[in-house]
Amino acid sequence: MDQSPELPNNAGRVGFGPLAQHSVFELVLSSVLLFGVVSIVRWVIGPSPISRTIPGIHAELCIVGATVAFLLAGLILSPPGRASGGHMNPAISLAMWRFGVFPGAGVFSYTIAQLLGSVVGVVTARGVWGHVVAEPPVGYAALRPGLGWSTWELFATEAVGMAVIVFVVGLCLAVQRLTPFVPWIVGSLVGIGIAVLGTATGGSLNPVRQLGPAVVSGQTQFLWVYLVAPLVGAAIATWLRSLLQYRRKVLTHRLCGAVGHPAGNQI
Repeated sequence: MDQSPELPNNAGRVGFGPLAQHSVFELVLSSVLLFGVVSIVRWVIGPSPISRTIPGIHAELCIVGATVAFLLAGLILSPPGRASGGHMNPAISLAMWRFGVFPGAGVFSYTIAQLLGSVVGVVTARGVWGHVVAEPPVGYAALRPGLGWSTWELFATEAVGMAVIVFVVGLCLAVQRLTPFVPWIVGSLVGIGIAVLGTATGGSLNPVRQLGPAVVSGQTQFLWVYLVAPLVGAAIATWLRSLLQYRRKVLTHRLCGAVGHPAGNQI
């Protein structure tokens, strides 16, 4: 019996109409995500009653992580999230393609939509909250590594963090009884990443998380790392999962756990 790892089946053909519609959903979801992230940073870490009450950056990062976790899970479970899969992360779109349940054409269109949504969300947050969003310590919620961190340490940590998320998601999506919990699992893992890595790498784990803040703030020194490392981590994780679970297929690309739909009939 052939026991070689599965290769992606490219999830069949997909029409331009559904692909365009779902890409727009991803743009909207990514915009809301980044608006939410900047808003959370503004009120938890920026000047506010919360930041004056919370003792120290580590406690603030725990609050930020928990709030972002609920926001992310809610967006995945929202009607647009259920329709598009609620990726909001090019690394997740890449992983779903590598799992064989998402069309390759969707990776490109989703990525463009997600990155554009990142910028839109940050600009919207500036319009809503005003100049305080641009000033320290908010700074458009742009991330930077901690003191003493080299470029390659930053790259490795962000890649490994994304690899863990993708690997766990792949394992859960292959078990039908676990798929309904995937939105909360994804949110929890991202929230933990923010709390644990916040003072080290910033805990981005998503190109969308950093692009908009970096572009709008002009802090682009490490931008290529935050863009590329999660993609590398996702590619490694899908390869490892294919080795360990070669007999078990991922059930669906939908992170909300809507199983039982042929992947070839939808993106």
